[in-house]
Amino acid sequence: MRYVYAFWGAVALGLAPMSAQAQGAGSGQIERGRYMVLTGHCNNCHTAGYASREGDVPEKDWLLGSGPLGWRGPWGTTYASNLRLTVPAMTEETWVAYIKSFKPRPPMPWWSMKETTEPDLRAMYQYIKSLGKAGQHAQAYLPPDQEPKQPYNLAPLPPK
Repeated sequence: MRYVYAFWGAVALGLAPMSAQAQGAGSGQIERGRYMVLTGHCNNCHTAGYASREGDVPEKDWLLGSGPLGWRGPWGTTYASNLRLTVPAMTEETWVAYIKSFKPRPPMPWWSMKETTEPDLRAMYQYIKSLGKAGQHAQAYLPPDQEPKQPYNLAPLPPK
């Protein structure tokens, strides 16, 4: 009788959905990466409309970049990159080295990103990669002399 139970147990495991089977070590790292993306506030800049909609953006639309919106300051306008295209173009090793050494324009908080632990950076890489490639690359940086008269998503800059 116990062989019958063992047989049907094996059949049930074989028919289990992939999501249930995927709850191994890989999915734990992906969940950690998702947590890091959320608590690191990556979506605030790298997901168009995320902050203004108080996070009410479907996960399928996360990390596609700032779109036509940018962050304007004395440095010019910075457009948040589409991490769904940027991250898969790198190896995990390259991603970790890049984050530990980069110093992009504001508003990217590079000083806190470089303090993120290597295991957390690896988890972020795995999570972002798991979302799949989607969207378009970010618009190119605009230097101050090529700026529009009004910023896209910020109040006008104070007079000089």
